[in-house]
Amino acid sequence: MKPIAFLGGLGLSFFLLYPLLTISQNLPDNVLSRTEAAEGWELLFDGKNLNQWEKFGAEGLEGWEAVEGELRCTGESGGDLITKADFDHFELSLEWNIPAGGNSGIMFHVVNDPKKYNATYVTGPEYQLLDDAAYADANPKNLTGGNYDMHAPYQPPVKKAGEWNHTRIRVEDGMVTHWLNGRKLLSYELWTEDWEKRVKKSKWKKHEGYGKATTGRIALQDHDHPIRFRNLKIKSLGNSLYNGQDLQGWKIHGTEKWYVEEGELVCESGPDEAYGYLATEKTYKNFDLRVEFRQEANGNSGVFFRSSLEGTKISGWQVEVAPPDHDTGGIYESYGRGWLQQIPPAKEKFLLMGSWNTLRVRVVGQHVETWLNGHKMVDFHDAKIGEAMGSFALQIHDGGGIKVRWRNLRVIEL
Repeated sequence: MKPIAFLGGLGLSFFLLYPLLTISQNLPDNVLSRTEAAEGWELLFDGKNLNQWEKFGAEGLEGWEAVEGELRCTGESGGDLITKADFDHFELSLEWNIPAGGNSGIMFHVVNDPKKYNATYVTGPEYQLLDDAAYADANPKNLTGGNYDMHAPYQPPVKKAGEWNHTRIRVEDGMVTHWLNGRKLLSYELWTEDWEKRVKKSKWKKHEGYGKATTGRIALQDHDHPIRFRNLKIKSLGNSLYNGQDLQGWKIHGTEKWYVEEGELVCESGPDEAYGYLATEKTYKNFDLRVEFRQEANGNSGVFFRSSLEGTKISGWQVEVAPPDHDTGGIYESYGRGWLQQIPPAKEKFLLMGSWNTLRVRVVGQHVETWLNGHKMVDFHDAKIGEAMGSFALQIHDGGGIKVRWRNLRVIEL
């Protein structure tokens, strides 16, 4: 299936297809492509065993089995299957096949406490899986792809019973989005005033734990109907480095300005027009970091990793964030070897000056990779970098007249 650009938003965007995984017609089931692996996707099912799963509130795996590369529910176990791991911010991709009259679901942020909660769905919001044709009179909120009993999906393009469907779920910072067979069905936000009003009008109003958890298990429902799954893949979206409200978890170095404005983190030249840094209090070794930045004025800045600071003298490595034709995405070593990797002139066009840019930095041991707006900028190995560990630090360059905005700073520790 060839990915098609998705523009996002509401209204007509519901009709547009989304960019998902790079899927090859020849790729075997339950296998990650090289691109998927590089993007951080992981398999939840290898087609052979259920080692990453367990039953909710029960021993053993009765009613669930790995058969012919599929994860199958017989519909006779009376128990849901849950991941052994918790997930907070993630993207989930899977295929499912339901028989005539079938009913099932996918829950997330499930609290694994059977003594307190008697079912997965009393804590975890549910992406409904259904043979819609067999439930013509069903409440629209209970059709395939809906957030069960809370939000109705937009014209779900569900296939006939016995055919394979593809589902995608994204959960990030309270925003949840559902897709089915390439179409966006709905988006909703957890824990808002609208969310609470919907809960009070739903069957969940008597369940105090419903939708409250910020992390938890992913569950596949046994609703006394058989169902088959394959190609279960998940990508963690990591932990936020910035809470959108203040500089908690960060330390200012120097006299330059660092402040929060409308949820965005802003760095701006101060009266001394000198170098300044905002560094994480926590240190990191191996990671996959994503940040968004928008340059105002000349936008000369950078993202340091595995760094340490004494005043405003920094030891570490900088992923350059600079005006056009100044190697944004390249790697520079301050007070040392200087440029380790500059970018080819042809890649300068990927920087969107004055607009939001997405910078990704992945460092594992000696291996350093960077991407700008989805385009790989550098890929190299360095023994000195491999020996280090340290903080992330955002830089403001000296010289004055600089202003850069930052948002969606998120890291996955590897």
